[in-house]
Amino acid sequence: MMKEGQVRIPAGCAIAAVISKEGKKMTGKLVADAMKPMHERSNGLGGGFAGYGIYPEYKDLYAMHMFFDSRLTRKDCEAYLKEYFEVVQSEVIPTRTIPEITDVPLIWRYFVSPLRSVLANLQLDEKEFVARTVMKINTEMNGAYVFSSGKNMGTFKAVGFPEDVASFYCLEEYEGYSWTAHGRYPTNTPGWWGGAHPFTLLDYSVVHNGEISSYDANRRFIEMFGYKCTLQTDTEVITYIMDYLVRVQGLTLPEAANVIAAPFWSTIEREQSEEARKRHTFLRTVFPSLLITGPFSIILGYTGGIMALNDRLKLRSMVVGEKDDRVYIASEEAAIRMMEPDADNIFAPAGGEPVIVQVKEGAY
Repeated sequence: MMKEGQVRIPAGCAIAAVISKEGKKMTGKLVADAMKPMHERSNGLGGGFAGYGIYPEYKDLYAMHMFFDSRLTRKDCEAYLKEYFEVVQSEVIPTRTIPEITDVPLIWRYFVSPLRSVLANLQLDEKEFVARTVMKINTEMNGAYVFSSGKNMGTFKAVGFPEDVASFYCLEEYEGYSWTAHGRYPTNTPGWWGGAHPFTLLDYSVVHNGEISSYDANRRFIEMFGYKCTLQTDTEVITYIMDYLVRVQGLTLPEAANVIAAPFWSTIEREQSEEARKRHTFLRTVFPSLLITGPFSIILGYTGGIMALNDRLKLRSMVVGEKDDRVYIASEEAAIRMMEPDADNIFAPAGGEPVIVQVKEGAY
C-alpha cells in the first residue's frame, strides 16, 4: 500500500495570486494563508512568493535578491557588482529561524543602478544590461544565484512548504499591491533553493503548475538570444520566453499568450475575423519554437499587473474570483475562499485564454 509522499503526483504543485486593481497594499500573509488548504499539492521541496510594490523607498533601483554558498563567493560577486553598478544598499534579507527550513544559504539583497558610463560604453539600455548581468552571474559564478532582479518587487523562495517559507522570510512584514505564490511538487527536476518558484527576470515572475514537454525545443530557441537556463527546472524557460516576447519583441501580453498557448490551426481557420486569422497565423509562423506543450497553468507577475494562463487543453486547474477591487487566482477555489470568504464571480478560465488584471494607471 502506497503511503503519502511515496507516489508521484503529476498534477501536484499549487499556485495562487492576489492583486488590488486600485493599487492598495496588503501583506504577504494573505497569499501565504491561501496556500494552507492546498498543502497536499506540495511535498516540501520548494515554496516561494513574489511581491510587487514592496520596496517603495528604493522604487527606482533594481532589487537583486541573491543566494550565496559562501562568504568568499559573496565578496567576489559584490566586487563584480561594484564595477558596473552603483550599489545604494546591500544587506542580509531578514529571516527567522524555523526548524522546517534547513541548509540555508547566505541570502542577500542589493539595491543597484547600472552606471551610466557602462551603459554608454556598451550601448545598451539598462534593462538589457541587468538581464545580461543576471545571466552572467548565474552561469559563470559558481555558488552565486540571482533569484530576483526587478524594480520595486522581490521574490522569496526556499526548500520547504510555502507556509513555512512565508514565515521564514517574515512576509507578514512586507506590503505590496500584488502577490503570487507557489507550492512545489517536483516531478522531473530536483528540489533545491534556486529551483523553487517563482522564477524571475527583471520584473517578470512566473509560478507554474504542470510539466513542459516542449522544454528542450523552447530552451534551444531562447538560448540563441542570450538567455541561459541554469536553475534545473523546466519552468525557468517560461520567464525568459515572456521577457523575450514582451520586452524584446514588443508583443502585447495577449499576443504573447497566443504564442505560448497558441490556438490550434483548425481553430484559427474557423476565426470569424480575417484580421484575427492573419494575426494568429503570423504568431504561429514566426514563433513556432515558443509554443509550450504539455499541461500547465501559470501566473505571470509584472509591474502593474498579473496574467493567468492555462494550456490550450486546460489540463491543469485554475480558478479566478473577485471581491471589490481585488482579483484572486488559485489552483483551487478553497484557496480563494481562504483569502476572501465572500469572493464572487468565481470562474475557471478557458484553455489558452489569458486573464489579465491591470492596476489602475498611476496607482503603483
